[in-house]
Amino acid sequence: MAIKIGLTGGIGCGKSVVLHLLSAMGIPVYIADDEAKRITSTDPEIRQKLTDLLGDGVFLDGQLNKQLLATFLFSDPDNAKIINNVIHPKVKEDFICWTLKYKEFPYIAIESAILIEAGFADAVDIIAMVYAPMDLRLERLARRDASSTKEQILKRIQSQMDDEEKRSLAHFVILNDEKAAIIPQVIELMNFTSL
Repeated sequence: MAIKIGLTGGIGCGKSVVLHLLSAMGIPVYIADDEAKRITSTDPEIRQKLTDLLGDGVFLDGQLNKQLLATFLFSDPDNAKIINNVIHPKVKEDFICWTLKYKEFPYIAIESAILIEAGFADAVDIIAMVYAPMDLRLERLARRDASSTKEQILKRIQSQMDDEEKRSLAHFVILNDEKAAIIPQVIELMNFTSL
């Protein structure tokens, strides 16, 4: 049975770099955000619950109104919990089914910024957190989304679990501060998981 690595970290920490390295090593990766979007658009139960919660405008021409959902999500920290409770149980079910297709692999991974908050911790064997200093995260996010203000970016960051709390729950931490080499840390992670 494959060892399941849960890769997490706050927005802007650089999870995608680690994700690409895992993929390059031949490790199948389930990208929870992408799958959540797919499931949200196709699952009738989720669509109904979101419509009940946010009104008919949450789906426009059959597509999720991301702006309306984001406005709701970031307007109150409790709203993220409400949305997570609607979407993530279905994503977790999908992930568990996905793992069965790769059970012969030595390792598989799931990438999710909200891995712990969304209830995936018990679906993985090891939680690996990608960590970056806050000032660097803000700089990365400003480059990635030039249309967002610093206040909007901070609101997104604050809607997620505090990095220090998340770090205390992780089994392994990868420092992505643009100084520490990432590849040796990923190799160390793989050695850690095989202990």
